[in-house]
Amino acid sequence: MNDKKQRRFDREALARARRLRREATAAEKKLWRRLRNEQIPGFKFRRQQPIGRFIVDFFCPDANMIVEIDGDTHAEQEAYDASRTGWLTKQGYQVLRFVNADVLHHLDTVLEAILEECRKKKQYPSP
Repeated sequence: MNDKKQRRFDREALARARRLRREATAAEKKLWRRLRNEQIPGFKFRRQQPIGRFIVDFFCPDANMIVEIDGDTHAEQEAYDASRTGWLTKQGYQVLRFVNADVLHHLDTVLEAILEECRKKKQYPSP
């Protein structure tokens, strides 16, 4: 991709990420309130982070981990989600997926799972 095209793509991705932050779902807002400002000690998260041609819900650079929150529409796009997860995994990212209901009704369980995976990555860095 040439520089001009890359800059346009980067600007478009950034604008889309900003829009997604403003239009966050209830589940995304609830999880973000518990992930932001290193509330999981030692792990900083970003939300609506552009990675490649995708924008992921939450990204933890310290653990090279992505957290995706799947709403009702994801049932209709399983093939797309699988392809996207496959590409992200090939790039070296770990992808954790949770459904809206789990975040909204079992947030502590979701946070425990995220923390457990973060700790594994920090203890056993990939080569």
